[in-house]
Amino acid sequence: MNSYSDWFFARLPVTRELAAPRRTAHARCAQAGFTLLEILIVLVILGLVAAVVAGPQVFKYLGTAKSEAAKVQLERVAGALDLYRLEVGRYPSQQESLTALVDPPAGLPNWNGPYLKKREAIIDPWGRPLNYRIPGQYGEYDLYTLGADNAVGGDGENRDITNY
Repeated sequence: MNSYSDWFFARLPVTRELAAPRRTAHARCAQAGFTLLEILIVLVILGLVAAVVAGPQVFKYLGTAKSEAAKVQLERVAGALDLYRLEVGRYPSQQESLTALVDPPAGLPNWNGPYLKKREAIIDPWGRPLNYRIPGQYGEYDLYTLGADNAVGGDGENRDITNY
């Protein structure tokens, strides 16, 4: 022993902490948290539980939301049709269709449109053009969408939505 420090450290009790402090600290740190795989497994389980419990309710509200949006859309298009009639003197013909609310038909000097800002306003929430019939069976014109199933009749999301 050449120095006092060698003599001092030789007399200290050797414990695992003193013998390998880095290894022990690393081992403690590795056991203190969760692995990425464990976190992903928990997230997948939570997602499955949410899908089973809340899934049907969410889909029910999504279906009714599209039907409600279609009602509002039909009212907005009906208002645009009434404004068109006030300015032009008549509703758009069957040949002109609802596109006359967005694009000017040929030979109409009183057309002051567009009466709808976007062409998407005449597309129903299911991605199909709104149905327009003039003369209508139920009024001066019929404006309707056939719902999600695109067939006459139906319940829930498949029901027809009309202006009459």
